[in-house]
Amino acid sequence: MKRKIIAAVFAVLLIGIALFFILNGGPKPPPISQPADGPKMLSYSIGKDVYPHDTSSFTEGLLIYKGELYESAGDPDYSGKSRLMKIDIKTGLPTQSITLDKTYFAEGIVILNDTIYQLTYKEDKGFMYTMDFKKIKEFTFSSKEGWGMTTDGKEIIASDGTSNLYFYEPGSFRLLRTLAVTESGSLAFNLNELEYIDGYVYANQWQRPYILKIDPASGAIVAKADLTDLWNRVRAKDPMADVPNGIAYDSATKKMYITGKKWPEMYEIELSR
Repeated sequence: MKRKIIAAVFAVLLIGIALFFILNGGPKPPPISQPADGPKMLSYSIGKDVYPHDTSSFTEGLLIYKGELYESAGDPDYSGKSRLMKIDIKTGLPTQSITLDKTYFAEGIVILNDTIYQLTYKEDKGFMYTMDFKKIKEFTFSSKEGWGMTTDGKEIIASDGTSNLYFYEPGSFRLLRTLAVTESGSLAFNLNELEYIDGYVYANQWQRPYILKIDPASGAIVAKADLTDLWNRVRAKDPMADVPNGIAYDSATKKMYITGKKWPEMYEIELSR
């Protein structure tokens, strides 16, 4: 008799639970995490001034320091064409230049406290120079490859073609921290030439037409610009022009300049913020 009573109570409980879920729309599934909003798309306009750029320059680093334009050019053939140059912006020609040994593929550059830093691609070595291009030191770095560099005025920020940014101590080039860069919650990729502008890191994305605007506190890509139209314009002028790579910002004039590997021109652009 007791067994029948227990079974009856159990059945009533099951019926009650079933009725509860039916009346309440059934069991609630776990919430689905929604992807973060995508980065804002930035517009840009090309200024009236367009400057010549040396089509032999496989641009890896570009910057303006104290009103002067500097460029680092790589050499995919390792034939002794990797260079560090100071450029006359109006002519596109170097006013000062040194050539690296052909065992090195020159990559990104940055200038901090009147010291020039230059990375190499896979040689696990970087160089420090005085402003008149005299080598004063060699250093190693922790990432497997050297790509782009910039600075926030206190630390040196570098890329290696992955989703990471690396923050180094000036002088010693000691790694301070690594930051993963993400777009809508997913890891970014192909971070290349860098420029620091008004609290954000701007990066060319290798083999893509994008300039990425990165929050250096969180690593999130908060905005991006699509340079497809400009890249098509460049290739119409010179089919041998390669990918966009080179962002330079003059903090005194608030002007931004962009170019690319073997591009025939460098452009002054105004980028929405």
